[in-house]
Amino acid sequence: MAAAGVAEGARDGLGRAPKSSHPSPAKALMKLGTQFGGKQPSDDTLRALAEFGVAHICSGLPSPRLDDNWSVEGLTRLRKKIESYGIKLEMVPLPMSSVPIEHAEMPYILLGKSPERDQEISQICQMIRNASRAGIPAVKYNFTLLGVPRTGRTRDRGGALYSTFDYEEAMRGNLPLTEAEHVSAEAYWDRITYFLKRVVPVAEEYKVRIACHPQDPGLPKSGFRGVQAVLSNVDGLKRFVEIEASPYHGLNFCQGTVSEMLPNPGEQIYDVIRYFGVRHKIFNVHFRNIRGGFLNFKETFPDNGSVNMVKAMRVYKEVGYDGMMMPDHVPNMQVPAGREQAFAFEFGYIQALIQAVENEA
Repeated sequence: MAAAGVAEGARDGLGRAPKSSHPSPAKALMKLGTQFGGKQPSDDTLRALAEFGVAHICSGLPSPRLDDNWSVEGLTRLRKKIESYGIKLEMVPLPMSSVPIEHAEMPYILLGKSPERDQEISQICQMIRNASRAGIPAVKYNFTLLGVPRTGRTRDRGGALYSTFDYEEAMRGNLPLTEAEHVSAEAYWDRITYFLKRVVPVAEEYKVRIACHPQDPGLPKSGFRGVQAVLSNVDGLKRFVEIEASPYHGLNFCQGTVSEMLPNPGEQIYDVIRYFGVRHKIFNVHFRNIRGGFLNFKETFPDNGSVNMVKAMRVYKEVGYDGMMMPDHVPNMQVPAGREQAFAFEFGYIQALIQAVENEA
């Protein structure tokens, strides 16, 4: 019943998605980009990215705490180093990452525990101010208590391993509650709203866009491990972007994650892109494909999933999206330097699609 309820909600929301009132721009405005985890990219990596034509990036996490790396001087040094390779630092991650609550850098924001969360929010606000002063236009973050649940890997094309989620298999594991214990939808929304009401005005004042990643994967509204993850469905994302009416409050739009919320992503994802795109709430795109859909999927190469990625790229052009299109969660290739080779493949694929839709009337 939970799955059916989510599916129905997705259909209702998609049916009302408005079309753009303007014709598709003659030029594709999207930019090939990429992102990094905890470590900053090395000189060799930056050189390789420049050679591939990846001229826009999100850096690694400067630091899990407000220290010299988050100072104006520290962020400026990072930006200038990246710029020395002809690459623009478009975004940095805040210390609110996709890990479970047990490993969260700033747990009290997620747990809703004051006064500790006020201290953490104060640090987040200062990070945003410093990013602005260092010439960095955007930050990204997660608001997850669950991390990124998966049930294993599935061998697929050529022997590559695809990260997999099977809800029925997960539920057979008698999963324990998280450290947050039971979190209702109401409590979750209260914590999100408390955060946004204090952070978005700072982002708006300093003109830094703050981009939130959806809960990965899509989950039943009834909850998972005791948590009703309100950002794990399209209706929740719609409510999220409306909490604060600011052009600096939006989404790190993971197309793969949003596809995981839909019963039939190969038919439904395009109107979801339109819904948030025409409202200018897409600040960054994880251009990732899956095979399957809600509660049962594999993360594939971009050309090997349920979503027509050419059609998706056309919709980003249609709505005038002008941010980064980046790989995310690449398959595990069974060859030397497999991760690097998977990213190289995806860079070429994304760049080719951008050029293909740019040349279309």
